[in-house]
Amino acid sequence: MTESLLFAPHDLPARWRRTRVFTFVDTTFSAFLPLWQRWRDDDERCDRLHVVATATLTALDDPPSTDDASPLATELARAWPMRVPGVHRLEFDEGRVVLTLAIGDDAHEMLSKLWLRADAFHLEATDDPRKLCKTLARFAGDGATVSANASGPLDVSLRRALESSGFECLSAATDTPLIARFAPRWRVRRHEPPLPCDAKTREAIVIGAGLAGCAVSARLAGRGWQVTLIDRHALPARDASGNPAGVFHPIVWRDDSVAARLTRAGFLYALRRWHALEDASHDLMRSDAGLLQIADTPEDADALAGAIARFAYPTDYVQPMTRDEASRIAGVDVARGGWFFPRGGAISPAAVCAAQLADGAARITSRMKTEVTRIAHDGDVWTAFDSSGGKIASAPVMVLANAHDAARLAGLYGAPTRNVRGQLTVLDSSALDALRAPVVGEGYAVPLGADGALIGATYDIDDPDRDIRDAGHRENIERVAGMLPDLARAPGEIRAGRVAFRCVTSDRMPMIGQLADESAARRDAHRLSGAWPLDLPRMPGLYGAFAFGSRGLVWATLAAELIASQVEGEPWLIERELADAIDPARFLLRALRHGEIGST
Repeated sequence: MTESLLFAPHDLPARWRRTRVFTFVDTTFSAFLPLWQRWRDDDERCDRLHVVATATLTALDDPPSTDDASPLATELARAWPMRVPGVHRLEFDEGRVVLTLAIGDDAHEMLSKLWLRADAFHLEATDDPRKLCKTLARFAGDGATVSANASGPLDVSLRRALESSGFECLSAATDTPLIARFAPRWRVRRHEPPLPCDAKTREAIVIGAGLAGCAVSARLAGRGWQVTLIDRHALPARDASGNPAGVFHPIVWRDDSVAARLTRAGFLYALRRWHALEDASHDLMRSDAGLLQIADTPEDADALAGAIARFAYPTDYVQPMTRDEASRIAGVDVARGGWFFPRGGAISPAAVCAAQLADGAARITSRMKTEVTRIAHDGDVWTAFDSSGGKIASAPVMVLANAHDAARLAGLYGAPTRNVRGQLTVLDSSALDALRAPVVGEGYAVPLGADGALIGATYDIDDPDRDIRDAGHRENIERVAGMLPDLARAPGEIRAGRVAFRCVTSDRMPMIGQLADESAARRDAHRLSGAWPLDLPRMPGLYGAFAFGSRGLVWATLAAELIASQVEGEPWLIERELADAIDPARFLLRALRHGEIGST
C-alpha cells in the first residue's frame, strides 16, 4: 500500500494533530507500520495513536522480518503475538502507539465483535459488504473517513452499502480508492460508540492497593492522570495480594468458552505488562520453568489432549502431558497426566504491585492507613469519606478495587459478592524439595527454593476466621498429595501459614468496568426489562475492578487496561461479549430481565 493511498483519503496527519486520541481501523492488515512512522515524524502528532487491525489466524504465521531495514518492523517482530485467536494488544513508544490485533476465523466478523470509536477506516472490499458497513456505522466517530480498494461490481455494491449505513461517498465511481465520510442524515445506530468520560480534570481516586488497584493506578498514570490511591493498610498488597507467591496460567478446556477466552486474554496481556516492568529493571520474582496442571481424572487428561490438538494451540501456549512426561517436568512423581503451560508459572503479587506503583510514582499519591466508609457524587466529582465523615479525596473518576467492600460502597443490587477464606501452608523440607515447577490442579504447589514449598489453599465460603488452623494445613497437604503422591508419605514440617480472603461472585467471573446507575435503572425498570448492557444508565466516572477470586494475577492487568480504555474512550482490548460477561451491572441486568425489580 502506498503512503498516498493510506494518508491522503483521511487527510492525515492533519486530522490527528493536537488531538488526544486518534483511532485508525484497518481490515487489510497493512497500515500499522506506515502510520507509526508518520506519527513519529510529526511533531504535532496526537497524544495516543490506536491502530485496530483484523485478520485471520494464518496472518500470525508471517511476522515482520527482522531483516527488514526498518527499525519499526524489527520492533514489531519482537512483539509479535502468540498464534492464538482473540484480541492482542501491543504497545510501543511508552504506550503512546497501540496496535490492537483482532484475530479470528473471519476478519470482518471479528471486527463486529469489538467496541470502539474510529476516526478512519481502511478496508478490503468484500462480495457482500452490507454487514461490514453496518459495523462501520456502529463504530464511526463524527466525520470518520473510509478508504477502500474496490472496482467494478465491488465498487458499486460497496458504495450502496456505505450510503445505506450513513456514509457519503466523496470519490467518483471510477476513482481508486473509494473514499467516503460518515455523515448520516438519519439515525443509523442504537448506541453511540465509546467516548471519554466527562472529566474537567484528569484526576482519579482508586480505592484498594492490591493487585487490582495498583494495576489501575499505573495504567491511568501512564495516560497522564493524577491518581490518589487509598488503602486501609499501612502498605500496599497486604490482603490476598500479600501471599508469598501466586500462580498464573490460562484455562484450557474442551470448548473455547467465554471463561477460557477471557482468561487467555488476561494471561497474554499480563505477560506483556510484566515483561515491560522487568525491562525497566523491576524484579517480579517470576519463575521461568513453566507451570504444570494435573488433570482431575485420566479421562480429563485424554479429553484435553484432544482439545489442544483440535484447537491447534501452539506449543509455547500449552502442551498435553502424559503422566511420565509430567513427572519429568515436575521433578517429582505426579498422579496423572495433564497439560503444561511453558509461559505460566509463579510470581510475587507484592512485587508486581510495588513495580506498578514505582512505574507510575510521579503521578500516584498514596494514602495508606486510611479506611473509606462512604462515597458520594455531587454531579461533578466523587468524594471518599472516612468514618468520622471527613473528606479524604475528591476527583471526577473513582475506581473501586477493594474486593468485597466495593459492593458495599457502591450499594450494588443483590449482594453479588462473597468472601472466601483461603489458608496457605508453607512446608519446610519435604517430598516437594525436588519440585522444579509450580503444579496446579485440585490444589497448588509452588517451589520456594531455600524457603521450602508453598501449598494451598482452602476454600471456606463466608468464613471470617483469620486464625491459622491445623485442620487447614492437613486439608492442604491431602489435596496436594492427590496430585503429588510422595507428599502423603513425607509431608515434612509446616513452617508457616497464612490466611487471606478472596472475593468471588456466583458466576465466578470478575466485576470489571463502569458501574450502573441502579437508582435510574429502577425508575425505568419496565423499559429496561429487555435491556442489553449498553442500554443501562451508568454512574458517571465510577468504575469497579474486584471479585477476582483466585485469578487476580491473570485478571488485574486486563481489568486495569479495560477501565483505562473506558475512561479515555479508547478501543477496548477484548471483545464486547467478554466485556459483557464481566460487566459489574450484569446481575442487575438479569434481575431487570426476569422482572425481579419493579419501577419505583
